[in-house]
Amino acid sequence: MKGGWVYIVTDRAFGSLYVGVTNNLRRRIAEHREGATDRHTKKYRLSRLVYAERHEEILSAIAREKAIKHWVRAWKIDLIMADNPNWDDLFDGFS
Repeated sequence: MKGGWVYIVTDRAFGSLYVGVTNNLRRRIAEHREGATDRHTKKYRLSRLVYAERHEEILSAIAREKAIKHWVRAWKIDLIMADNPNWDDLFDGFS
């Protein structure tokens, strides 16, 4: 099976968070930026990629996404801060 990505997008530092999973990170973030996503991310303009982790198997990515979605907000913020303390948009770093 093909690998996948678990990612977190936001509107701004410490703003609303959305955790997702995809097999094509660049395409999915472009969809967030174009507003071609679900109502929640479109309504809150969640398009800044602040966290991404690669998984060799899509099933492990899906399991990780489900786990993170059940975390309290503080844990998600800690996860972002560990790799991206300035909440920079990481989109351009992925090809």
